[in-house]
Amino acid sequence: MRLSSSWRWQLSRAMRLALCWCRLCRPQKRGRGWGFKPWLSGRFLDLWSYSKLLLRSLYFNSLSNADTLLDCAFEPVYWIVDNVTRWFGVVFVCLVILLTTSVVVIVYVFVLPTILRTYPLPWVVWHLCCGHWLLLMVVFHYYKATTTSPGQPPKDIVHIPSVSMCKKCITPKPHRTHHCSICNTCVLKMDHHCPWLNNCVGHFNHRYFLSFCLYMTMGCIYCSSSSQKLFLEAYSAIERYYQTPPPPDAVQETTAYKCIIFLWVLTSSVAVALGGLTLWHIILISRGESSVERHINKKEIKRLREKGKVFKNPYHHGTINNWKLLLGVEKRSHWFTRVLLPSSHLPNGDGIMWDCTFTRRDPMAI
Repeated sequence: MRLSSSWRWQLSRAMRLALCWCRLCRPQKRGRGWGFKPWLSGRFLDLWSYSKLLLRSLYFNSLSNADTLLDCAFEPVYWIVDNVTRWFGVVFVCLVILLTTSVVVIVYVFVLPTILRTYPLPWVVWHLCCGHWLLLMVVFHYYKATTTSPGQPPKDIVHIPSVSMCKKCITPKPHRTHHCSICNTCVLKMDHHCPWLNNCVGHFNHRYFLSFCLYMTMGCIYCSSSSQKLFLEAYSAIERYYQTPPPPDAVQETTAYKCIIFLWVLTSSVAVALGGLTLWHIILISRGESSVERHINKKEIKRLREKGKVFKNPYHHGTINNWKLLLGVEKRSHWFTRVLLPSSHLPNGDGIMWDCTFTRRDPMAI
């Protein structure tokens, strides 16, 4: 068992080692003068043996291995990354708000007037309804994802079903619960820590996170497709601007062209990047997994395959049922009131007790 993990204890050990080196290498008095004992006298071998013992005591553990030693060596790096991510989360949230606001302003100032002036009435009504619906869903789900706690295991309840003890919180960990080193707490059904939300994605805000990703991707695709013609016109006008001599365009027109190009490039880039992330989470949800469980299950699949067994995810209830559990859909009307409209309903379950689909006959490690 490791004696201590405090950096002060490790520093004192290192200082003790340095003092021992100085004491053992100190010249010994011989008669009238001072001199060094020969190295063959065994002093160097004693010093080397004591140094190895003292260094091993810094990290030795009855369960220590190469991975444990590597984690100890990279512990300062992990600490820096965790703290930098925690502080930069506020910057990322402000950046999301700033970029989203800039896109909305450009759409209202440059794109929407063009739609109202040139499009027929049915298309104008469709753009007004679709655009404002996407904007409402993005703002609502982003606000709820950032402000809703993902859920932590209760610390005042002693008798809760748990599978292990958290080494950092020193509390029981229920099923699907993992420790977040950035938030410094255990999270129920933890998926990952999202710096763009400055929050963990867990049991109580997983639906908000996925809905935000989905509606933000749809909103970026909508803005990109709606401003495609304006982008081509603005790009041609900007190319003419760099000719010699440049065309006599007004400053207001040049600013509008640059805003349209910024809008199209930003929304197209976000649609591709965020669309890939959303697709990955859709696949995970369809399998009944979280991002953390995906890595754990891959190891279990490999381990059981070597034994001639088949791994079965106990939290996989079928694709449709997995989505119903995540979205909180209990009847047919909920697909409209809870999915297509803003809804702050709680997810199914408390994040501690989970319904498992396997039985003891299934060849799965428990």
